[in-house]
Amino acid sequence: MAQPSQPAGAPAGPAAIGRPAAPEGWAIGIGVAPVLSPAWQGSNDMALSIFPDLRISYGDLLFASVPDGVGINAVNAHGWRAGPLVKIRFGRDEDDGGSPFQIAGGSDALIGMGNINLAGEAGGFVEHSFGQRHQWRARAEVRQGFGGHQGLLADVSLNHRSRIDRTIISAGPRASFASRDFMQTYFGVTPAQSLRTGLARYDGDGGLLSYGVGGTVVQPLSRNSAITLFTSLERLGEQAGDSPLVRERGRRTQFTLGLAFGYRFGL
Repeated sequence: MAQPSQPAGAPAGPAAIGRPAAPEGWAIGIGVAPVLSPAWQGSNDMALSIFPDLRISYGDLLFASVPDGVGINAVNAHGWRAGPLVKIRFGRDEDDGGSPFQIAGGSDALIGMGNINLAGEAGGFVEHSFGQRHQWRARAEVRQGFGGHQGLLADVSLNHRSRIDRTIISAGPRASFASRDFMQTYFGVTPAQSLRTGLARYDGDGGLLSYGVGGTVVQPLSRNSAITLFTSLERLGEQAGDSPLVRERGRRTQFTLGLAFGYRFGL
């Protein structure tokens, strides 16, 4: 939803929930998505969260939701979309690692690391759909954090979409890059944290945050509703994976699985 790829602070998945084409004018989508994901990015423990999925849009111009953020399609022509974007990244709790929507599972591996507050991320996106039926979609986002972290993030992805009767299948690779500030916030170990946890001190540097593949299967139920199965398999990059927090208390490979139901109606 961020993380839920954003996957720990906002695990990946809900952002990929499929929806029927938006009607002209204002539209609202409501849904719910149970998600099984790592308790925190890099965790060896799993957690079950139930994410609400409230979406508001105005035609093809404006979109707003917890997983996708708030954005404007300032450019929307010939297969191109681009514009400003603001997202939120949920904080990290040292007691259980979980998001505010966590209902089961969790992790005690963060005790002594301290909490990380909710963060905002402001930037922009560009997306291009191409192919004979626009079945390929390439997307890139760049966002600067404020609040819980001050890092710079960049996400890139490529998806191929196919259809079997009414079922829509989309899958492809993705990768995320982060600056030193982000790495240090989530994977660094300060002298004080080292004393409290027994972990070796670690200063993370900027670079590849994670890479992997993800996919969705969207089954429309009616003109305005759909069920979506979504999953991702990602691996942390060297800077994040070499953190003592991950090496000794977590794992580099991260798996997410979710199932969502959504309904859209116009105003």
